[in-house]
Amino acid sequence: MTRGGRSRADGVLVAALAAGRTMHVAAVEAGVGERTVRRRIADPEFHAALLDARAQMLDAALGRLSDAATRAVETLVDSLDAESESVRVTAATALLDRLLRVREAASIETRLAALERLMDGAG
Repeated sequence: MTRGGRSRADGVLVAALAAGRTMHVAAVEAGVGERTVRRRIADPEFHAALLDARAQMLDAALGRLSDAATRAVETLVDSLDAESESVRVTAATALLDRLLRVREAASIETRLAALERLMDGAG
């Protein structure tokens, strides 16, 4: 395979594998064999590129989720003014439930960070 062909195949492999495709499917998409996929994954430079691509995809997904979460909260808040009492109660319950969960998670995170600082100081 030429250098340009390998670069193209590597790009396709990284994209396919980062997107969660199986080695077999990624190999077919890149026009290479599964042994080549295994060999490329074992290469530290290729593996680093794969991890970077996965991280970028996750960051993009988290960004979209954050945007959707903001819109979802706005919808719940708007529902507090609905004409239907059952809709208002459901919205209020959902908002309070989520608030308590976020507060609990933040508390756990704060306590865990304090424990980690203690452990770092003891080590």
